[in-house]
Amino acid sequence: MVIYDSCSLDTLIEAYKQHQRRVKGLRDETLRGYERLLRLFLRASLGEGPVDPKDLRPSDVTGFVSSMGSRLSTLSMKVVRTALRSFLSFLRTDGLCDQRLEAAIPPGAHWRLSTLPRCLSDEQLKQVFAALRLQRTPCAYRDRAMVWCLSTLGLRPGEVAALHLDDIDWRQGTICLRTRKTGRGAVLPLPRQAGRAIVDYLRQERPRTDERRVFVHYRGPRTGAPISRGVVTGAVVRALRRAGIDSPIAGAYVFRHTLASRMVRRGASLKEVADVLGHRSLDTTTIYAKLDLTSLGEVALPWPEVHP
Repeated sequence: MVIYDSCSLDTLIEAYKQHQRRVKGLRDETLRGYERLLRLFLRASLGEGPVDPKDLRPSDVTGFVSSMGSRLSTLSMKVVRTALRSFLSFLRTDGLCDQRLEAAIPPGAHWRLSTLPRCLSDEQLKQVFAALRLQRTPCAYRDRAMVWCLSTLGLRPGEVAALHLDDIDWRQGTICLRTRKTGRGAVLPLPRQAGRAIVDYLRQERPRTDERRVFVHYRGPRTGAPISRGVVTGAVVRALRRAGIDSPIAGAYVFRHTLASRMVRRGASLKEVADVLGHRSLDTTTIYAKLDLTSLGEVALPWPEVHP
């Protein structure tokens, strides 16, 4: 879709999203994140009203990245640069800008694998589940089931929210993930604790509804409607707060990292960890190799003695 003259911001963003779906195969969840950043960028650069992307200047790009850098972490800034690079590439493809805008994106210092995975200890994990057992809120069974899915299957919050009743094979003891971030599905064994928690939720708390999603809203005008990933994250935040844990990550991904870390410590290969987490490339999983201290000790070179 080619855009020649000034147009509404919504029209430009929609054209970009259609292009990314068609050419890059990006998921709607990813595009929503990019859209929020791009709307900020375009409004800051071109003002209110109709926008003409031909009016964008390299200084607009550098100014926006600099302003965001004062508020966001290094990792979040990587997403900002990726979103801008994706959008400016789209504009260049449609003849609305040249390479100068993409070249104006300031580089960011971010070294892959430079940090250790942030996860919960075994004791902290026990505290979380103890707090969940004592929870007596209206959504207690749903929260418990979602946290068990996160912690034993390594699911992303969006994958938990997207689970369907038809995805669970109770006879075979498996759970089918229709699509993952990689664009491919997967079939995983359903851990007993997660399966029992889901059954308790279905029997004790889930409202009557024709919706086939496993987890739904339990009260209010949206009762019975499917939940979003934000609801899953909210359940994790409540669980960590009730357990009195100062989590290294304030969201659902802490359980994903915790599962991978525990698997490595128990001798699982990186390939096995990648299969469970749904990583497309082993490079993404190699950060967990740092936790295998026994193997690292075997390959470490002796340090020469230093004499005064």
